[in-house]
Amino acid sequence: MVQRQEGEVDEKTWVYDSSVDHKGRLPLRASTGVWKASLFIIAIEFSERLSYFGIATSLILYLSKVMHEDLKSAAKSVNYWSGVTTTMPLLGGFLADAYWGRFSTVLISSIVYLLGLILLTMSRVVPSLRPCGAGTCLEPRKVHEVVFFLAIYLISIGTGGHKPALESFGADQFDDDYSEERKKKMSYFNWWNFGLCSGLLIGVTVIVYVQDHVSWGVADIILSVVMAVTIVIFCVGRPFYRYRKPMGSPLTPLLQVLVAAIAKRKLPYPPNPSQLYEVPTAKKTQERFLCHTEKLKFLDKAAILEDNGDSAEKQQSSWRLATVTNVEEMKLILNMIPIWLSCLPFGICVAQASTFFIKQGATMNRKIDNDFLIPAASIYSLAAIGMIASVTIYEKILVPVLRQATGTERGIGDGFSLVGLQEYFYDQVPDSMRSLGIAFYLSVIGAANFLSSLLITIVDHVTEKHGKSWFGVDLNTSRLDKFYWLLAIMNMLNLWVYVIVARRYSYKNVQRRAAVAVADCYNGDGVGSMA
Repeated sequence: MVQRQEGEVDEKTWVYDSSVDHKGRLPLRASTGVWKASLFIIAIEFSERLSYFGIATSLILYLSKVMHEDLKSAAKSVNYWSGVTTTMPLLGGFLADAYWGRFSTVLISSIVYLLGLILLTMSRVVPSLRPCGAGTCLEPRKVHEVVFFLAIYLISIGTGGHKPALESFGADQFDDDYSEERKKKMSYFNWWNFGLCSGLLIGVTVIVYVQDHVSWGVADIILSVVMAVTIVIFCVGRPFYRYRKPMGSPLTPLLQVLVAAIAKRKLPYPPNPSQLYEVPTAKKTQERFLCHTEKLKFLDKAAILEDNGDSAEKQQSSWRLATVTNVEEMKLILNMIPIWLSCLPFGICVAQASTFFIKQGATMNRKIDNDFLIPAASIYSLAAIGMIASVTIYEKILVPVLRQATGTERGIGDGFSLVGLQEYFYDQVPDSMRSLGIAFYLSVIGAANFLSSLLITIVDHVTEKHGKSWFGVDLNTSRLDKFYWLLAIMNMLNLWVYVIVARRYSYKNVQRRAAVAVADCYNGDGVGSMA
């Protein structure tokens, strides 16, 4: 009894979740992590989203007004840039988890992001780099095109490391094995989105207003200064952060499971899952175990102990014998693929917000009292205001009620698309792939942007072949209403597919009882739906 009380006191004092403080020591719970660290992280996310949406929402207007691209070409250019920007996190997340660590990845990518903003500012302010020497021109200078596109793709590279590493670094400040902090982490994702949407809201109101009524260059200077200041703020919070050391390539253990399962494909399954191989009970500072599941049973062969006289060294080779936890991690990734694919049609709809929606806004009567003209890109603010309001209602009213009604700490968070996708991909990946988990979420939007460009090309070709293209030179010669009906039908059909896939999905289960060598999810040894 005395030992148990000492253990509880020790756990309240120190953090045992594989993290360290800024000096590489065991973190002190009272002075590190949780909200005292997350606020610094949310601040730099605010700055990044301010810059991103200040640029992204007005990009199609800049391409059509200044670069003189037609509607179809401008929409494709935006989709390509958005696609690169939201798929680059796959590389950034991999580097963060495997080699650089999340703090270093965020810092390096933020500096690259800042360099992109400075270069973008120069392309609009420095006389020799501006689109025209004076006044307006039918075609911008080639040097402006080169510098402009180099700048925005530098921002894409910066986002690639910034976005997955920062969000998962923020979530790392909460200990999943400590109930008080685990509940706070559920709130973290909601307030993360609150900060995100606050940056979005100011970006699509204040920044685009400056772009429309002052100059593009002044808006870029504001974004560069804000980013520089928040990088300093992020570094000031360094003593309060909890850090996780990079663990090498997270893909290697998955490949080892596949190789071991193929090598032992002819072996019979053991009569009891407890006979599968698992490492001895983990110490507090080691990674958590996952409990055994029955799905994708072929992969279980990677954890079968061979009785063929091989030496212990050969049997212990990671390419010949995998732990149950590694096998279950491979199952998690394979189970996520159908969910990822079924989210793509939703992502295609999201892609329209930064292209056709903005162009439609530009054709509306946006005057208030004949004196104030609302910028076209500010149409994006409606979504931001809605999410800011809903996050507060969701966090303070819905979650407590639904948590009690459903019996889960998550309430019904997975029923809300973007926040739900963030939580889902972060929670359901293996512990060693948390940054990649955020990248998987972003890659849905990234892949959907490329698919949106492909869909525009196909629809344009087919409709032009059968009369008149749905995409003309401008909105007045286009039939976007028919294109939107096509998207609605696609998503209606996809909804049925998603429901079927979701009903068959098995959540990640973390072992609850450390004394069990191989935890069996069906005997209550695991905590379902939890990270």
